Amino acid sequence: MAETPSVPYRTTGSTLLHPLSQLLGIPLDQVNFVACQLFALLAAFWFRIYLSPSNVSSVVRHAFATLFGIYFAVFCFGWYSIHIFVLVMMSYGIMNIASIPNIHRYSFVVAMGYLTLCHISRIYIFNYGILTTDFSGPLMIITQKITTLAFQVHDGIGRQAEDLTAEQNRLAVKIRPSLLEYLSYLLNFMSVIAGPCSNYKDYIAFIEGRHVHMKLLEVNWKQKGYDRLPDPSPTGAVIYKLCITFVSLLLFLTLTKTYPVTYIVDSQFINNTSFLSRLGYLYIVMQASKPKYYFAWTLADAVNNAAGYGFSGVDDQGNFHWDLLSNLNIWNIETATSFKMYIENWNIQTAAWLKRVCYDRAPWYPTALTFILSALWHGVYPGYYFTFVTGILMTLASRAVRSLYCFLQRLILDYCKAFSARCLCTL
Repeated sequence: MAETPSVPYRTTGSTLLHPLSQLLGIPLDQVNFVACQLFALLAAFWFRIYLSPSNVSSVVRHAFATLFGIYFAVFCFGWYSIHIFVLVMMSYGIMNIASIPNIHRYSFVVAMGYLTLCHISRIYIFNYGILTTDFSGPLMIITQKITTLAFQVHDGIGRQAEDLTAEQNRLAVKIRPSLLEYLSYLLNFMSVIAGPCSNYKDYIAFIEGRHVHMKLLEVNWKQKGYDRLPDPSPTGAVIYKLCITFVSLLLFLTLTKTYPVTYIVDSQFINNTSFLSRLGYLYIVMQASKPKYYFAWTLADAVNNAAGYGFSGVDDQGNFHWDLLSNLNIWNIETATSFKMYIENWNIQTAAWLKRVCYDRAPWYPTALTFILSALWHGVYPGYYFTFVTGILMTLASRAVRSLYCFLQRLILDYCKAFSARCLCTL
């Protein structure tokens, strides 16, 4: 009889790669995640080449993306993936039954309510953070997509164009999606495991083969030096992002083994180390955890690009950009000079979701409500609420300081002008 795997190597998903997990000394849920994403990368290239819009219909592309996405979810999360499918089907019911004036409200309450219940259950079932497969990640991404689409359908059918902002008008959806379109948008294999959230109109344009052309028209490609419609390839962008994922993985594996996070609660370390030393070690540990997110998000971005999704346009030099779905800017994160600059470049697509469903629509206190929604979406751990409550204070304080700085700058400039004028008059 096979030996029962120890806690770090257990998973509710497939145990096919358990021998590889033991060989590498990496938890099985993480091995399954990486295996699925690498397989998704290969499938994405095949999808772009052999199931291109010129070769097959959009129905075939929707069906393939959905079926592979469902398989990846079951492979990684096993029976826990039922939570994902239950939420998707409940939300589709709301999408078809609810009245347009209420469709966004019902979708938001159901999606966020179900996600919160799952977050709470994880604390009691998984004993507050046990090392096992975490199905909440995909559920969080799907919650973003459900609410994004619901608000965009409400904008497109239930509101007048003059009442919308330019962005809301551009992203508004004029017709309710079919079941296949809805499932494909939420469960496609490119984003079901690690995201990111994207806009429904962009995704449908990608499936139907209009994505690149649409983005080129938005930036007026003829003014960028092209005399005919270009056909940009994502290969260069994918290779570049894969190099980043490789470096990030090496950094994560090296740093986490050198500076294990469990050492923070080691009794000997606590008793024999000064407070400042412990604080310094905590800072190093937190920095060492970032490459994990660099790896996961950049790999997810590469998977979408490999499928031909994520083209954002052409810059003034005529260079193609594939950063429509990019979730972070590593250079700006590591060189951030303010809290605002940091959060603008970290988890970019989640920040965009918060802005579109909360900040731009909140009738009052948009900053506070956005941080509260962000905390609820992340989970029910106390640390989230401490982080985002202090984030509110830091954001408001930084705004006040910037306003004061601008005021003093104008005051000094006016004084200098007046002083210079007085000196000229004297001469």
